[in-house]
Amino acid sequence: MSATANNSSSAAAAKEAGRSPKLAEVEKIEILGSNSIVCGFHLIDYIWADIFANLAPASTYVLITDTNLARLYLEKYQDGFQTAWSHHSSKGGNAKVPRLLTHILPPGETSKSRATKGAIEDWMLSQKCTRDTMVLALGGGVIGDLVGFVAATFMRGVPFIQIPTSLLAMVDSSIGGKTAVDTPAGKNLIGAFWQPKRIYMDMAVLSTLPAREFSNGMAEVVKTAAIWTPEEFDILETSAAEVRAAVLEGQKNTTDAGLTLDTRSPEQALLLRVISASARVKAYVVTHDERESGMRGLLNFGHTIGHAIEAILSPQVLHGECVSIGCVLEAEIARRMGHLGEVGVARLTRCLRAYGLPTSVNDPVIRSLVGDRRIAEVRPHRLMDIMGLDKKTIGSQKRIVILKRLGETLELQPTNVDDPLINEVISAGVLVSPVPAAISAAGGADNIVVVPPGSKSISNRALQLAALGTGECRIKNLLHSDDTQVMITALQAMDGCTFAWEDDGDTLVVGGGGGKLRVPDGELYLGNAGTASRFLTTTVNIIDAGSDTEATTVVTGNARMKQRPAGPLVDALRANGCTIEYCEREGSLPIRVTHTGKQFPGGRIELAASVSSQYVSSILLCAPYAQEPVHLVLVGGKVISQPYIDMTIAMMVQFGCKVQRIAENEYLIPRGAYTNPSEYVVESDASSATYPLAFAAITGTQCTVPNIGSASLQGDARFAVDVLRPMGCVVEQTETSTTVRGPPRGGLKALGDIDMEPMTDAFLTASVLAAVAPTSNGGVTRIRGIANQHVKECDRIAAMCDELAKFGVKTENHRDGIDVYGVALGDLADATPSVDCYDDHRVAMSFSILACVAPRGAEIRERRCVGKTWPQWWDVLARDLGAPTAGVDPAPIAHASGKDAGGSSAGPGNASVVIIGMRGVGKTALGTAAATALGLGFVDMDAYLEKEVGQTIPEIVNGSGWAAFREHESRLLGKALAEDYQTGHIVACGGGVVECEANRKILKEHAARGAVVICLVPNMQHVAEYLNQDKTRPAYSATSDINDVYARRIPLYAESCNYEYLVDKALLAANEEDQAGSWSVIERDFIRLVGFATGRRLNRVDIAHQSFFVSLTAPDVRDYLPAKLSQLVAGAHAIELRVDLLLGAAPFVGANLADAGVQDAFVHYAHRQFTVLRHSSSLPVVFTVRTEPQGGAFPAESDPLRVRLLRSAIQWGAEYVDVEVDAATAAEVYAARQNSLVIASYHDVTGKQLRWNEAEREFADEMLVRARSCGDIAKLISVAQSWADNLACQRFLQQHHSVEKPVIALNMGYLGQLSRVLCPCLTPVTHPLLTSAAAPGQISVKQINEARFLGGLLPSKRFFLFGTPIQQSPSPAMHNAGFTALGLPHVYGLKETQTADELRDILAAADFGGASVTIPHKQSVIPLLGSLTQAAQRIGAVNTIIPTTQEGSDRVVLVGDNTDYLGIVGCLQRAQLEQQSESFATARGLVIGAGGTGRAALYALYTLGVQNVILFNRTVARAEELAREFGELFTSIRVVADLETAALDRPTYIVGTIPASDLVIPDELFGAGGAGVALDMAYKPRWTPLLGAAEKNGWKTVPGVAVLIEQGIHQLEKWTHATAPVKVMADAVYAKYDAEF
Repeated sequence: MSATANNSSSAAAAKEAGRSPKLAEVEKIEILGSNSIVCGFHLIDYIWADIFANLAPASTYVLITDTNLARLYLEKYQDGFQTAWSHHSSKGGNAKVPRLLTHILPPGETSKSRATKGAIEDWMLSQKCTRDTMVLALGGGVIGDLVGFVAATFMRGVPFIQIPTSLLAMVDSSIGGKTAVDTPAGKNLIGAFWQPKRIYMDMAVLSTLPAREFSNGMAEVVKTAAIWTPEEFDILETSAAEVRAAVLEGQKNTTDAGLTLDTRSPEQALLLRVISASARVKAYVVTHDERESGMRGLLNFGHTIGHAIEAILSPQVLHGECVSIGCVLEAEIARRMGHLGEVGVARLTRCLRAYGLPTSVNDPVIRSLVGDRRIAEVRPHRLMDIMGLDKKTIGSQKRIVILKRLGETLELQPTNVDDPLINEVISAGVLVSPVPAAISAAGGADNIVVVPPGSKSISNRALQLAALGTGECRIKNLLHSDDTQVMITALQAMDGCTFAWEDDGDTLVVGGGGGKLRVPDGELYLGNAGTASRFLTTTVNIIDAGSDTEATTVVTGNARMKQRPAGPLVDALRANGCTIEYCEREGSLPIRVTHTGKQFPGGRIELAASVSSQYVSSILLCAPYAQEPVHLVLVGGKVISQPYIDMTIAMMVQFGCKVQRIAENEYLIPRGAYTNPSEYVVESDASSATYPLAFAAITGTQCTVPNIGSASLQGDARFAVDVLRPMGCVVEQTETSTTVRGPPRGGLKALGDIDMEPMTDAFLTASVLAAVAPTSNGGVTRIRGIANQHVKECDRIAAMCDELAKFGVKTENHRDGIDVYGVALGDLADATPSVDCYDDHRVAMSFSILACVAPRGAEIRERRCVGKTWPQWWDVLARDLGAPTAGVDPAPIAHASGKDAGGSSAGPGNASVVIIGMRGVGKTALGTAAATALGLGFVDMDAYLEKEVGQTIPEIVNGSGWAAFREHESRLLGKALAEDYQTGHIVACGGGVVECEANRKILKEHAARGAVVICLVPNMQHVAEYLNQDKTRPAYSATSDINDVYARRIPLYAESCNYEYLVDKALLAANEEDQAGSWSVIERDFIRLVGFATGRRLNRVDIAHQSFFVSLTAPDVRDYLPAKLSQLVAGAHAIELRVDLLLGAAPFVGANLADAGVQDAFVHYAHRQFTVLRHSSSLPVVFTVRTEPQGGAFPAESDPLRVRLLRSAIQWGAEYVDVEVDAATAAEVYAARQNSLVIASYHDVTGKQLRWNEAEREFADEMLVRARSCGDIAKLISVAQSWADNLACQRFLQQHHSVEKPVIALNMGYLGQLSRVLCPCLTPVTHPLLTSAAAPGQISVKQINEARFLGGLLPSKRFFLFGTPIQQSPSPAMHNAGFTALGLPHVYGLKETQTADELRDILAAADFGGASVTIPHKQSVIPLLGSLTQAAQRIGAVNTIIPTTQEGSDRVVLVGDNTDYLGIVGCLQRAQLEQQSESFATARGLVIGAGGTGRAALYALYTLGVQNVILFNRTVARAEELAREFGELFTSIRVVADLETAALDRPTYIVGTIPASDLVIPDELFGAGGAGVALDMAYKPRWTPLLGAAEKNGWKTVPGVAVLIEQGIHQLEKWTHATAPVKVMADAVYAKYDAEF
């Protein structure tokens, strides 16, 4: 905080002002009987003049703002104060010159606290402010709420002025007198009503508003119009572009534009109208209900649900964004209750979207802000719980504002709404329960009348015809759906027509543009709207771009749309002379149309129409605007869906164009223009009508659809006659209506063979009816003529087969149809199937019909997908048809094939990993290694491309050029990730894949879906050396330096990936000779990154146990290598990389961090340091950039660099990222965290603000809330002022820390060391080997454990070695040395016994800590244990006992484990790296011996990934028995009778387990040359025959004592949950071992 005073002296005030005040012309709004709301432009001078002239004088004016606004406006307000006072005082009077004090706060919600309020009040008192002080709040909602509360309580209330600077504050928080601060319990819970004397809305300040903040405020504007003023809603609906321009662009022309009426632009006038209208409504409501007892509750429309969403997704998602989603959901509740029509919901949704607002939690806007993981937290039960605590809730009754129509509410207050109804609307799925059989009693039920929405097919055609026509056309009964909205938006983007709504949105007025279209400003994004995509593919060719013959239009859609075929239509248009290219996948969107001037040539066009009739309609609709009359010839077999073609032709006639059919498949279309009829009524959708009619059929009731009959243009109108009547229904159909009465329930008949080609979309409805039609035709319904349904929103035929199977119904999938084997109702599956809808509306609605008679109903997982054609279907099903429905939150499901019926629903965790980077960096080698280690397939895109194209890359490049190669690459990359290798693979791309924009888009979309795209960052010297030798790929041009190529690609790679991995052998060794073994380390750690990024191996600290991270303080991690690091991490669970301390490295001491080159260099240096640490330790990394104000070394003014570092750490795979919560960017980093966990930290380096005791800890509580809002783990650090502060800190932890919500809380300084001892998790520690501690008072793990023991927090435990003979064992020396090094009070001893029964008392003792087990008890001890690990079970032996406390109880369970195999694994891994031996996955292993240790050896080789094993034992039968037992783990396991035979297989890894020195080892066994590893489990004697022979032949040898130490390290870590002191334990063993052997 900062404060300044401007105390004008009398002399200064009397002095002639330097300028005259610029007094704006304003609009005033009355509230509570006074014209207190003032609206205008450039109001600063007006504000002061008005205050001085019209409000009670004050001795002191206190202006409070934040640092962001102070930079923009503070000097202007100070200057305006001087000018206005000079002008005021010059008019006479001897009033004393008032003071102007200013107080500046940090921006953001954290300032809105009781602590900040108290600090302001203390400052005002220190400035001797009295009751005649006036307080001005210059800022957004935070400043207004906080400062208003200060004014309400200071001196029991002083005058208060609101000067809102954000759109949201202008139309919402500044009006009404609500003031408040936040508390840890929630937002705005402590405050007062305190009305401001004035509210000055200066529209000029909005010109600095970010676009997102504009949208944030518009949510409240739209909300207000929706509840109060139909006329204002109409203006908002039709003027979105103009309002946006007025706010973001319309005020930047001149300094004083808008100050007076004559300087006010039309855009400014519109802006003033919109904002003042919204303010006027709120003022009226507040005037009539100041204290929110009734009417004022109307202003909470959208807030009941919106606030609940905000509670989960803030601060990343803004208030207005949450309210926008809440408005749509609460409007849907009104629709569900029958008060608001679908048109109202659709218009509200469309209006909010027009202002850039999200309308659902799954909106791309929300997904980009918080990611899928946070969205998954918005569950119905959580929303309901939060709504239960809402201030608007009365008792348990939730209250929601219910719309009657747009601009009018049902009541003049919120309405009581029951929980089940709310839950149904907010849920992702819907549970449809069986309809009671009573309603289908003899005689049926009363006739139900259902009017489906307008036909999607007719709606889309009518929109295009009217848009291309001339004159106005009023379209009635238009379908309000996602598809039609896409069409409207696309037509508007081409500026070819105008749209306006009448009759509360029931009528769309289209002003036709006569076919004059322009190039849209951006892509035409069509989502999954198939009809629009086909129609517009031809339409965009009509565009006349004038002289710009290189102008282009891109037509694109979502992932599924990019799989749907467009090839036949594009081929026909190309052949006709249109210039169209595919941007990604050949034959599908996206496409790019180049407007060469030819437009749509016309003439003879041949079109294959056997896939979709929409291709035909697309050309027919546009044909009148071709350059020549069109002669359309349909070729390629039977035309699909002829009725839809007939529909198009009939509608063209209605719009004035007659098509001549000259042969069965030939049409002539003359040139001309459509003439719009004055009115066009869209008939109801015949496909949708099949659902209520099918309901009558399946339940034995009667239903009438009044506007679909025999005269319909739609083929699906025949459904009742051609399908339902043969199934046993009574059907009455006139020209304009259809009535169906179903047979008694269970009486439907199978259809036998039926051709549904004229009504393909209705086959899904027929299929669910056929499922319960077991009589006639053998109970089989064979539907044909529906081949096109394989390529609709999903593969609908496959979808029906898969989902009907869940009901116990057998089907058969055919190329052009489906066979359904009907069953009796009683034979349906006695379960509640969970129906996957594949985002297909027709799948969802069809299965909702079947659910009505299924024994236990069905769960429809995607209720919202019906929005495509019938958004209110669930309302109709429940309210009109009487089906019991309820909301349901579906559990995630996985498809066995990894693909859904549409082939695009792979979960991100199994989505293929993509590797990009320069050629020669190691993509293939690393990708292959990771794929093998993780059980994934590997795809080299270059090889894939060569196979698909049939040419090598040099042949393509030399023959057709790089452009042709890139085109192939782009097409096949899209195909690989969408189809062939969508899941379960690692895909390595070519080095230049990012050169093509289309490729980058594919990669970004892949990453946006939660998949992993890793860029390999190279050492360019190594890459250049490799490329000089590689002759298999085209060389770079002679004029192009490889480093220039890389420099150009760096930003392209960064744009395309979400993870990075540095590949640099030089980090592991300085010279080339020493780098020989480095590649295995690079491979190991790349596998680690892939495992982390995909969520397979997250490598996180177990928070349930006490844990530590050691803080490195050197400016170069290599200062700790090679020996120190392993000692530093003893007892720790993670390593903190203090990146701020890296600034101490020589190149950065005193460097200018504002310089872009220095920033790049430092980020690269940090990446190298991170990578060195990765290569040197397997522990998780805590990546920290501590700023100077919080006790670090990083300059606070370099915040953009700090954020770049933190976001880079996430991409590098840091397990933990420390983010300071007082920074405005904390939420940004948290939203981008991927699989990293964010430690949200706050350090009070004075210890005066963040206090722990009850009386002073308000700030600590507030920072905890803030930390939890932008972090996974909260970290609060203070400084102890007294020893008692440690106890207060402990009490704070006891109240707030849990495994689910971890808290790190401690005090710095000598006095605070006890708090470090008591901290429950992730305590930062130092080590004696570090030259300095990272923070004052930091102590070591050893010190903490010793203190915990002395304090009674760490009881001493006894550990044992069980077995006989064991007197010579080095285990006691090893483990006791480890305990001592860690400061643990434990003791390890020997318990020599012949039988396991003698161990019972020891195992049951309270101080038993664990045990090692050796012969003869490895099997006999098992009955004494509670459970075994998987390894112990498979090996069949236990060598380690671990007491484990069961979760949720104090009961101790003894777990048997086996660490022998871990000892083998660890030793072989190290040896493989050192020796550069063959990969485990491809090498052969040999195990000598088939006893208990041999079993451990086999399991170790399996763990390492060895697939082919040879087994030798002197007793062959025993070896064969062991091979049978372990055979399923390996590709092959071969038993040999002698080692000479084993040598023929050339093993690379040999493990000896026979403790015999007389074993003869043939030299031939080491035929793999000097690249193998031999390990012998015997450690007495030190040199066995196996090791001697191996060393003689140049192999790497591992003695048994090394395995003993390695497995002992694992034992200690399992017992103590801490990193073992490896060197100390090894030294202890070798000291004893060397002395005795």
